[in-house]
Amino acid sequence: MSLSKKILLVDDSASSRLMHRTLISQKTGHQVICAQDGSEALKLVASENPDLILMDVMMPAMDGLEVCRRLRQDERTRKVPVILLTFKTDADSEKLGFESGCNEYLKKPLEENQLLQALNRYLSQN
Repeated sequence: MSLSKKILLVDDSASSRLMHRTLISQKTGHQVICAQDGSEALKLVASENPDLILMDVMMPAMDGLEVCRRLRQDERTRKVPVILLTFKTDADSEKLGFESGCNEYLKKPLEENQLLQALNRYLSQN
Protein backbone atom coordinates (compact mmCIF):
# COMPACT_ATOMS: atom_id res chain seq x y z
CA MET A 1 0.00 0.00 0.00
CA SER A 2 1.25 3.45 -0.87
CA LEU A 3 1.84 6.16 1.67
CA SER A 4 -1.21 8.05 2.78
CA LYS A 5 -1.93 11.22 0.84
CA LYS A 6 -3.87 14.29 1.86
CA ILE A 7 -7.03 15.11 -0.09
CA LEU A 8 -8.92 18.38 0.27
CA LEU A 9 -12.64 17.79 -0.30
CA VAL A 10 -14.62 20.95 -1.06
CA ASP A 11 -18.41 20.81 -1.22
CA ASP A 12 -21.14 23.05 0.17
CA SER A 13 -23.32 19.99 0.77
CA ALA A 14 -22.68 18.42 4.18
CA SER A 15 -24.13 15.09 3.02
CA SER A 16 -21.87 15.00 -0.06
CA ARG A 17 -18.82 15.81 2.08
CA LEU A 18 -19.69 13.05 4.54
CA MET A 19 -20.39 10.49 1.81
CA HIS A 20 -17.19 11.21 -0.15
CA ARG A 21 -14.98 11.55 2.94
CA THR A 22 -16.21 8.22 4.32
CA LEU A 23 -15.76 6.46 0.97
CA ILE A 24 -12.26 7.84 0.38
CA SER A 25 -11.06 7.21 3.93
CA GLN A 26 -12.38 3.65 4.04
CA LYS A 27 -11.35 2.59 0.53
CA THR A 28 -7.99 4.33 0.21
CA GLY A 29 -6.70 5.13 3.69
CA HIS A 30 -5.90 8.66 2.53
CA GLN A 31 -6.44 11.58 4.89
CA VAL A 32 -9.42 13.76 3.92
CA ILE A 33 -9.80 17.33 5.06
CA CYS A 34 -12.97 19.22 4.22
CA ALA A 35 -14.00 22.73 3.28
CA GLN A 36 -17.57 23.88 2.76
CA ASP A 37 -16.84 26.69 0.31
CA GLY A 38 -14.25 28.21 -1.97
CA SER A 39 -12.78 30.71 0.50
CA GLU A 40 -12.32 28.06 3.16
CA ALA A 41 -10.72 25.84 0.51
CA LEU A 42 -8.13 28.47 -0.40
CA LYS A 43 -7.23 28.96 3.29
CA LEU A 44 -6.87 25.21 3.84
CA VAL A 45 -4.77 24.77 0.70
CA ALA A 46 -2.30 27.30 2.10
CA SER A 47 -2.08 25.66 5.53
CA GLU A 48 -2.50 21.96 4.69
CA ASN A 49 -0.68 21.52 1.34
CA PRO A 50 -3.02 18.80 0.01
CA ASP A 51 -1.80 16.27 -2.57
CA LEU A 52 -5.11 16.54 -4.45
CA ILE A 53 -8.25 18.67 -4.40
CA LEU A 54 -11.68 17.18 -5.04
CA MET A 55 -14.12 20.04 -5.48
CA ASP A 56 -17.73 20.72 -6.29
CA VAL A 57 -18.30 23.31 -9.02
CA MET A 58 -21.52 24.92 -7.80
CA MET A 59 -20.97 26.59 -4.42
CA PRO A 60 -22.14 29.91 -2.99
CA ALA A 61 -19.85 32.97 -2.96
CA MET A 62 -16.89 31.45 -4.83
CA ASP A 63 -17.52 28.50 -7.15
CA GLY A 64 -15.11 25.68 -7.92
CA LEU A 65 -14.07 27.23 -11.24
CA GLU A 66 -12.91 30.43 -9.53
CA VAL A 67 -11.04 28.47 -6.86
CA CYS A 68 -9.37 26.41 -9.58
CA ARG A 69 -8.31 29.56 -11.49
CA ARG A 70 -6.80 31.03 -8.31
CA LEU A 71 -4.94 27.80 -7.55
CA ARG A 72 -3.47 27.79 -11.05
CA GLN A 73 -2.30 31.41 -10.73
CA ASP A 74 -0.36 30.67 -7.53
CA GLU A 75 3.12 29.19 -7.98
CA ARG A 76 2.75 27.05 -4.82
CA THR A 77 -0.51 25.40 -5.92
CA ARG A 78 -0.20 25.40 -9.70
CA LYS A 79 0.66 21.70 -9.90
CA VAL A 80 -1.80 20.31 -7.32
CA PRO A 81 -4.25 18.04 -9.18
CA VAL A 82 -7.84 19.34 -9.10
CA ILE A 83 -10.81 17.07 -9.83
CA LEU A 84 -14.08 18.94 -10.26
CA LEU A 85 -17.38 17.23 -9.40
CA THR A 86 -20.62 18.60 -10.75
CA PHE A 87 -24.18 18.03 -11.84
CA LYS A 88 -23.53 20.40 -14.78
CA THR A 89 -23.08 17.85 -17.54
CA ASP A 90 -23.37 19.97 -20.69
CA ALA A 91 -20.37 20.44 -22.99
CA ASP A 92 -20.05 24.18 -22.29
CA SER A 93 -19.82 23.61 -18.54
CA GLU A 94 -17.21 20.90 -19.04
CA LYS A 95 -15.21 23.21 -21.31
CA LEU A 96 -15.32 25.95 -18.65
CA GLY A 97 -14.12 23.40 -16.11
CA PHE A 98 -11.04 22.52 -18.12
CA GLU A 99 -10.42 26.18 -18.99
CA SER A 100 -10.35 26.96 -15.26
CA GLY A 101 -7.42 24.55 -14.99
CA CYS A 102 -8.91 21.35 -13.59
CA ASN A 103 -7.23 18.01 -14.32
CA GLU A 104 -10.47 16.10 -14.49
CA TYR A 105 -14.19 16.91 -14.71
CA LEU A 106 -16.44 14.25 -13.20
CA LYS A 107 -20.21 14.29 -13.39
CA LYS A 108 -22.44 13.56 -10.40
CA PRO A 109 -23.87 11.22 -9.36
CA LEU A 110 -20.54 9.46 -9.35
CA GLU A 111 -19.92 5.75 -9.38
CA GLU A 112 -17.72 4.74 -6.46
CA ASN A 113 -15.15 3.09 -8.74
CA GLN A 114 -15.06 6.11 -11.03
CA LEU A 115 -14.05 8.34 -8.12
CA LEU A 116 -11.49 5.89 -6.73
CA GLN A 117 -9.89 5.40 -10.16
CA ALA A 118 -9.63 9.16 -10.69
CA LEU A 119 -7.98 9.64 -7.29
CA ASN A 120 -5.60 6.79 -7.99
CA ARG A 121 -4.57 8.25 -11.36
CA TYR A 122 -3.23 11.39 -9.70
CA LEU A 123 -2.12 10.14 -6.30
CA SER A 124 -0.10 7.21 -7.58
CA GLN A 125 2.09 9.55 -9.65
CA ASN A 126 3.86 11.24 -6.73
